[in-house]
Amino acid sequence: MLNTTSLDTAEARFGAAYAVEQHLRRHGASLCDLLDALDDPSGFAALCDLHGAFGQPIPDTDAVEAALRDIRRILADQAPTSLDRIGHERGLPATDMTRWHGARVSELLGRFRRAD
Repeated sequence: MLNTTSLDTAEARFGAAYAVEQHLRRHGASLCDLLDALDDPSGFAALCDLHGAFGQPIPDTDAVEAALRDIRRILADQAPTSLDRIGHERGLPATDMTRWHGARVSELLGRFRRAD
């Protein structure tokens, strides 16, 4: 017998992954600039993992979700003083970018939680 609950969950998770992919197409360059400016190699690695999850014909939804969690954690761990320093040194609105990207990543993660 076909388990429709499992199919519904899988479909919802693929929908969440698709939303992430669309977000990366629109805002990935800005997120990349921010993660690069943070000088935290794990942030850039998480972004690479996220892109890698979409390198398959069918995205690995668990890898997408894990990479988003890592990115959210990295953004949340930034001290305001370091963001101010980055903003001054690199001419980036690092504080605003961190807040904006952090909020978007949290929204995208919410889609995965609702899918389960």
